[in-house]
Amino acid sequence: MKVINYINKNCIICDLKAESKEEVLRKLAVKAVELRPELDLEKVIEVLVERERLGTTGIGNGIAIPHGKLIELDKIVIVFGRSQEGVPFEAADNRPVHIIFLILAPEGAATTYLKILAQVSRLVKSPDVRQRLLNADSADKIVQIINEAYG
Repeated sequence: MKVINYINKNCIICDLKAESKEEVLRKLAVKAVELRPELDLEKVIEVLVERERLGTTGIGNGIAIPHGKLIELDKIVIVFGRSQEGVPFEAADNRPVHIIFLILAPEGAATTYLKILAQVSRLVKSPDVRQRLLNADSADKIVQIINEAYG
């Protein structure tokens, strides 16, 4: 399983406008529910907020990877958000986040879930990939950059 199998232009928010971590989580959750209408928005938000209580998913270098598991899902859902302005996210390096990958997984998909988390982490470790994602002019270009990173 590769991240690119779960990403298309419909799950990308190119110009995420938010002023707080909570607002980011809500907007990404809304997009996830648009993609998977069987999900309950408030439950998605609750799972994400609960995960953040365990420790921030803002990993540094302008990146956050909020994630959680939902029994209602039958496959992984990824939503990508990009904030040009940056959002305070209580990140490990105390800097604003600009690139956010929301990952939601079925309860029983622990192995795939961990593999996807690891792939996203590796993807955004590259300063070149991060810069290209920030500079991309469309959702299609973001998908292309992610796809190329897995060459």
